[in-house]
Amino acid sequence: MKDLQHLYYFEKLLEEVNNDLVREAQNKGSIAIGAVCFQIPEPLINLPGCFSVRLRAPRTGSIEMGTYYMSSMLCEGCRAILERAIEGGFEFLDCIIAPDACAQMNRCVENIERQNLCSKEKFFVEYSDVPMKDDETALRHYVRQMRAHVLEPLNKVYGIDISDEALRKSVDLQNKISRLITQIGDYRKEDNPRITGYEFAVLCLATYCCPKEALIEKLEDTLKELGTRQPDDKKNYREKVVMVGSEIDNPELIKLCEEAGALVVADRFCFGSLPGRSEIILNDTEDVLMQICRQYMHWGKCPRYMNTAKIKERQEYVDSIAKEYKADGLIYQQIKFCDYWGYERASAFHIMREEYGYPVLSIDRPYVAGNSGQIRTRIQAFVESLELKKLKK
Repeated sequence: MKDLQHLYYFEKLLEEVNNDLVREAQNKGSIAIGAVCFQIPEPLINLPGCFSVRLRAPRTGSIEMGTYYMSSMLCEGCRAILERAIEGGFEFLDCIIAPDACAQMNRCVENIERQNLCSKEKFFVEYSDVPMKDDETALRHYVRQMRAHVLEPLNKVYGIDISDEALRKSVDLQNKISRLITQIGDYRKEDNPRITGYEFAVLCLATYCCPKEALIEKLEDTLKELGTRQPDDKKNYREKVVMVGSEIDNPELIKLCEEAGALVVADRFCFGSLPGRSEIILNDTEDVLMQICRQYMHWGKCPRYMNTAKIKERQEYVDSIAKEYKADGLIYQQIKFCDYWGYERASAFHIMREEYGYPVLSIDRPYVAGNSGQIRTRIQAFVESLELKKLKK
């Protein structure tokens, strides 16, 4: 297929956390907020006058210093982010807002805070308790936490408008992005998709890493371009898969997967589009903050939600998108030493295979996985097994 017009532009944005669009926004006076988890609703940290930046460690090499402060038994992603902070990669941030969701990520952020690795005068870190259940009691607690540990500190320290009007404006902006990403992602449902999983992952990840309004024009161009893009006559994949699991903040893993013959048609992982780029629907009767929190709580597919209903919901959700996107198999992956996804991956490997009938590949991967020969070999073998099952049928 012909290369997408703006793909290189989006790829360049992902090479640095403090990219061109981030610097432009800060030069105009906007506040840069470090984001580490889906469970801090994006509209709360993308209010007028501020924007969120996903903390990542692109082009990671050694993580020796991150390991020194966090030990070799904790998540490689958290250690890589701390390493980047020690290198000075997050000096541009005005604050970091983290939920008390993942203890390993919290330890990473605490190190950034205690070691003064972000030295701006008004820099602060806030932690908030987020739900482990999806019910009305948890929702009320969630709302109080978001008001006390997200909205009020932003207003007090930086004068950010936290009114209902400002929240609605932020939701409108996110919905514009979500509609564009969803419409682009819908092309993955085609029998011979006109967009690859890698291309989509680049576009989607950029919406978590940059001021959103700066991306709208090029996303609109890309959507229009895809409307007339013709896929290759010979399909560019061998089998279709859904990628499920912990955060993938480097599209190189998706590229490796597709080079091995497995086209990633759906992305059920942290900071993907399903369900992270669904629209937020607001009514005119309820409190706006409560409506936002309710939708994020219902969307939540993190294994941190350990009640039986949520566990079953995650399995049914993967089943539904696998059918919707016509996937041949599932790949469950986790970053090494991720506690939550370690348990989820082990159980889902058997349940999705035995109870739902899907071929499943289970991967425990390093943070930097794009050049892993072992993972490439395992995916190639998985693709071959899918082909053999079809031949036997």
